[in-house]
Amino acid sequence: MIGRVDDQPRLSGTLITVDGPGGVGKSSALTRVIALLTAAGLPVHGTRQPSRAKLGELARHGTDTYRGMSLACLCAADRHHQLDTEIKPALREGRIVFCDRYVASSLVLQGLDGIPSQIVWQLNHGVYRPDLSLILTGDPAVISARLRARGGHSRFERAADNSERESALYARAVADLLDKEWPVQTLDCTVEGSDVIAARIVALIHRTFGEKSLICP
Repeated sequence: MIGRVDDQPRLSGTLITVDGPGGVGKSSALTRVIALLTAAGLPVHGTRQPSRAKLGELARHGTDTYRGMSLACLCAADRHHQLDTEIKPALREGRIVFCDRYVASSLVLQGLDGIPSQIVWQLNHGVYRPDLSLILTGDPAVISARLRARGGHSRFERAADNSERESALYARAVADLLDKEWPVQTLDCTVEGSDVIAARIVALIHRTFGEKSLICP
């Protein structure tokens, strides 16, 4: 087993990552959360992985071209670059950074390509540990119906059994993250809409603020 991969000092901002299977409603809920916190006057910075940088665009639009280790290395390289150039600078400014997809997604998507989780952790060695890692879940049949309605964004999402396989791998990823002492919360999005999920996320974020203030008074 590979232990914790983050020995870095904590920064003044707060990193919230949100992962989940395609079709679970992740992006809609996150957009609502960012709008709510921005309206409340909090310093929010929203981003996504793969990033909008050239490396990220290559990974995002190259899932039909790149597979296995080549895609895993692309995604990890983009994550390390984005941390250095975008995420950590925003955290140093004291911002609340929301990242749509993070290491959990790599554990799942690279897992779909047959890459062992140990290899994914090695490629992501030294990444910044989130203050809160949110994993959105749901009934695979419901998620699959939503995904088919909006259309798949990658070869992973276009696979007929994608929702079942992703959901199973996310359950493993949650256990893996907890084993490495990452602060993980799961939210079931099978029934509740994006407004309800957003409200639950905001409540978890406020709790995270309280816990962080106790650690870093």
